Amino acid sequence: MLRVYRYVLPEVREQLRGWRERADRIPDSELQKQAIASMTSKQFHCEGGAVYAAANLPMRHVLIPLIVAFQTISDYLDNLCDRSTSLDPDDFRCLHQSMLDAVDSSGPVNDYYAFREEREDGGYLTGLVQTCQDAIRKLPSYSLVAESVHELVGLYCDLQVYKHIRKDLREDALLRWWELHQAKYPSITWNEFAAATGSTLGVFTLFLAAADPQLATPTVRAIHEAYFPYICSLHILLDYLIDQEEDLAGGDLNFCSYYDSLESTVERIALIVAEAKVKSELLEHPSFHRMIIEGLLALYLSDPKVSRQREVKQISRQLMKDSPLMRMFFFVNSIWIRKTS
Repeated sequence: MLRVYRYVLPEVREQLRGWRERADRIPDSELQKQAIASMTSKQFHCEGGAVYAAANLPMRHVLIPLIVAFQTISDYLDNLCDRSTSLDPDDFRCLHQSMLDAVDSSGPVNDYYAFREEREDGGYLTGLVQTCQDAIRKLPSYSLVAESVHELVGLYCDLQVYKHIRKDLREDALLRWWELHQAKYPSITWNEFAAATGSTLGVFTLFLAAADPQLATPTVRAIHEAYFPYICSLHILLDYLIDQEEDLAGGDLNFCSYYDSLESTVERIALIVAEAKVKSELLEHPSFHRMIIEGLLALYLSDPKVSRQREVKQISRQLMKDSPLMRMFFFVNSIWIRKTS
C-alpha cells in the first residue's frame, strides 16, 4: 500500500491529466462529453488496475501508462455504448476493435467510428490505442502472453456487443454465446461466465507477467486459469451486486439478478471466492494475488451503496463474516479513502 500511495496513484493521476487535456480538445461535443465523463466518474478503475504496477516498480513507467490507456479505452467505450442512441451491434463491434488493436503490438489502427455519426475525436481514441501498442513493445515477454491477452480482450469485446443491443435481444444473445463456451467452464453458470468476461484484471495481470524477462509459459497458463473465470468473475459480480438497485431503476442488465435467492447469491459468490483463493495459491507470489481478492471484497462491500439496499447489506454481512485480517484492513482503508477523497 505504501508503494501504491507513494508511486502508483500520483503517476496514474498524471497520466489521466494528460488524457483529460486531450479529451478537452475533442471536436465532437458528444464524444468529448463521454470521454470526460468516463474519466471523471471512473477514475478509480485506472487507480485500481494500476495496483498491478506496484508489484514491479522498476517497470511502472511502462505498466502504468499501458494500464491507464487500456482502461480509459474500456471506460470511454462503455460510456459511448451505454449512453448511445445506437443499438447497432456492428457499431459496438467496430468501436471495440480498438481494444483488440491496442493489445496487438504490430497491429494497425482503424476507423473505429465507421458506423456512427459522431466521428471527430481529434485522434483521441487512436492516441490511446497507440499508447498501448508502444507500451507493450517495451514488455520483454509480451510474446508469451499475447495469445492469452487477445483471448480475454476478445471475450470482453463480445460481452460489450451483446449486452448493449436491444433489451429484448440481449439475453438470448448472451445465452447463445455461453453455449459456445459452456463445455470449457462446467463449474460456473452463464451469468458468472459473462461477469468474468467483463473484467480487465486478467489482462492487467498478464501485462505485469510480461514485464518479467524470465517469464515461462506454464506461469502464463496458471495466471489465465486463476483469473479467468474466478478472480475476474468475483470482480464483476461484486460490482453488479452493489449496483442492483440502480440497474433495476435504469433497466440495465445485472448478472446478480439471475440468482434466485439471497442464499444462492451468497453461496455462489462464496464458492467463487474459494476457487479464486485455491487457484491464486498456485501462482508465483500468491500473497499478492490473495491481496487482490481480499481487496476486491473489501472495496465493493464497503461501498455506501451497500447500506442503502437491505438484501445487499445482508449478503455483504455474510460474505464479510469471519473475514481475515487482510480483508478487514482493506475494508477500513476503503472507507477511509472515500471519506478523505
